[in-house]
Parts: sequence; C-alpha cells; structure tokens
Amino acid sequence: MSEGPELLAVDLGVRTGLALYGADGRLRWYRSQNYGAPARLRRGAHGLLRNQPRVERLVLEGGGPLAELWAKEGLRRGLRVETVDAQTWRRVLLYERERRSGADAKATADALARRVIEWSGAARPTSLRHDAAEAILVGLWGVLRAGWLDGVPDALRA
Repeated sequence: MSEGPELLAVDLGVRTGLALYGADGRLRWYRSQNYGAPARLRRGAHGLLRNQPRVERLVLEGGGPLAELWAKEGLRRGLRVETVDAQTWRRVLLYERERRSGADAKATADALARRVIEWSGAARPTSLRHDAAEAILVGLWGVLRAGWLDGVPDALRA
C-alpha cells in the first residue's frame, strides 16, 4: 500500500457505496454500507472520515441532503470536496455506445468496476452491489480529475 494522499468516493444513498483510492490511482478497498437512516449515516460519515486520516479528496455522486451531509463533514476536515453526476463520469469512462441506454450503462459500469478491482489488486468480490460498483467508478473519475492517473489505463478498456 502506498503512502500519500487518498481519495474517498461515495455513491450517495442510505445504502451507500464507498471506494478508497491511493495516490497511485489504484483502488484500495470498496464496500456497500446500509446506514438505514440519515442520522446513522451522519455518524457513519464522521467516523469513516475520522478513521481515514490520509483522505484529502472526497468525491460524491449525487446531491440533496445526503450530499450536503457528506460535504459538510468533508469541508469541516479540510478536504477537497467535489460532486459529480452519473452522466458526467460516464462520458469520461464509458464509450458512447456503452451509454445509449441506462441498462447498457449499468451493465458496462459493473464490468468496468470489476476490471478496476482486478487491475488494482483489491480483494475480489463474492458479489458486487451496484452502489459499490458506482463508487468505484466515481473514484476512478476522481483520480483522473486529480491528475493521479494520466488517463484510463489500457488494462481497463474492454
């Protein structure tokens, strides 16, 4: 595991997808967390960020009150916080033909997330929940935006 800054990507929802990336642009870990209620999510966001002291960037997919909750906690910790919508990161990571329909985009995103896991040497999933897969790709978009990778690695292209 490399030293240096880290990026946490969050696919927002009460069931939240999380993905942590190192400064080398590789995925460290990912998971899906069901917080069940906004109050538990608030405590969970606080605890998660407290336990990840090298996180310097927080990338959120989505908006509304849950994004505000995460952003407030991130800004309180001095993190660089950015929000992105699915259409934005999909334009960067998926070919146009792969995003013609929502179903195509979701299937391609799942396959790409699995390639990211393998390329990064992260633990392979027994099952990969959609929210965790989305967080993985939001994080990949975030590390590209941060300049931690020069472009999408060839190994990740289908």
